[in-house]
Amino acid sequence: MGRNKTAWATTTALMVATLGVAAVPADATATTTTSTTAQTTACPTGWGSVAKTRSAATTESLTDVRTGRHACFDRMVVDVPGAGTSGLGYTVRYVSRLYQDGSGHHVPVGGGAVLEVRVAAPAYDPDTGQPTYPVRAGERLKGVNLTGYRTFRDARFVGSFEGDTQIGLGVRARLPFRVWVATDRVVIDVAHNWTGAR
Repeated sequence: MGRNKTAWATTTALMVATLGVAAVPADATATTTTSTTAQTTACPTGWGSVAKTRSAATTESLTDVRTGRHACFDRMVVDVPGAGTSGLGYTVRYVSRLYQDGSGHHVPVGGGAVLEVRVAAPAYDPDTGQPTYPVRAGERLKGVNLTGYRTFRDARFVGSFEGDTQIGLGVRARLPFRVWVATDRVVIDVAHNWTGAR
């Protein structure tokens, strides 16, 4: 009787092991490989690196600049609460050197290439002149830590003059980027590479 129980237990264990193996599809490895291959080519391409501009202006004030890491790109978001979408204008372009509006002072920005991000919104209250984004010219952006980013290298506040705010975004190299507007914010995405591979 003891021998039969042992044989039965062994047979059951073998059946479970066999069923467990059979439950894994034969093409599981191929599916994973295909999925990985699809992921490496899933990033958007065609953004280009030429200047992007949108004409509009607001009297609402810029209050924050933040960044985030994504699978295909690094992102910067410029918050202008109350501006909606119609009042948000911008110019984003690569520059060889970045100069502050008004003073003409050169503001150094680290990285292999520099994007000048200009948003048509003041970083101060137009009625009082008080800063709404209290960072001095040339300083790193408040609360922005670029450690571990694949594309972004440096981010500096350049200044706010006559209703426009300038930011210097240092990137690894001259890479494709896009700019788009959502409610109360301007979004800048800079790709990790030119090929669209992750």
